[in-house]
Amino acid sequence: MTKDVNKPTTQDPPPSTQPVAETGTRTLRKKTKKKKFVSAGKVYIQATYNNTMVTMTDQSGAVLAWSSAGKMGFKGPKKSTPFAAGITVRDVVDRIRDVGLKNVEVFVRGVGPGREAAVRALGAQGLNITTIKDITPIPHNGARPPKVRRV
Repeated sequence: MTKDVNKPTTQDPPPSTQPVAETGTRTLRKKTKKKKFVSAGKVYIQATYNNTMVTMTDQSGAVLAWSSAGKMGFKGPKKSTPFAAGITVRDVVDRIRDVGLKNVEVFVRGVGPGREAAVRALGAQGLNITTIKDITPIPHNGARPPKVRRV
């Protein structure tokens, strides 16, 4: 026997037919979010030929702040410059000032020109860099090369 879901059962209360009273101006209070305090974290720098992206996380990997050269307003070939990488790092560090991050592990991925400048900018912003690790992926023999061109 199948039960019809559109048909009201005897256990369901009847729908209310009274109009809903209009309330005056209500003041809505915003919920205050607890500030997260983190003393140690990780910084991931992805330096490509076209852009530089910086992400700061806590030890478990939850993102605290991120930024990229494109987000900072750089366009075209200027996005991949060391200057843009330094500005990007400064933006991320300014965002996490109230979190209390002091000690960071740095993970660098990619071979772009902003790679060294981003690490230097982290130190210049007053963060204590405990380790720097290169996590650039390296192909193990990689894809098959294209056929030799015959003229």
